[in-house]
Amino acid sequence: MPQNKKEIQSFLGFAGYYRKHMEDFASIARPLYRLCDKDTVFEMTVDRVKAFESLIQPLTTAPLLLIPEFNLPFKIYIDESGDGLGAALHQVHIINDKPVEGPICFISRQI
Repeated sequence: MPQNKKEIQSFLGFAGYYRKHMEDFASIARPLYRLCDKDTVFEMTVDRVKAFESLIQPLTTAPLLLIPEFNLPFKIYIDESGDGLGAALHQVHIINDKPVEGPICFISRQI
């Protein structure tokens, strides 16, 4: 668990590198980014611990992303709210003779 702002910033830099592989990265990480604000006192509240753990989980488990097949069509899902937006690129692959729709990548940003 991060003990100060510098450790939070370091973790967010590391996790941010993988943001395109993580659904809703921006909204999950928002409490941790707010902790990095200049005038914010460092305190790991319940929502910040939850955000940290929610970002650790996909970083420590096998990815479930599909490899793009450029001869197949893509699907794009887009969502926005008052303080962020996100999108997911999906594709349907045939796995074990069954059509399976899965993510190729994700993108999210705070507004």
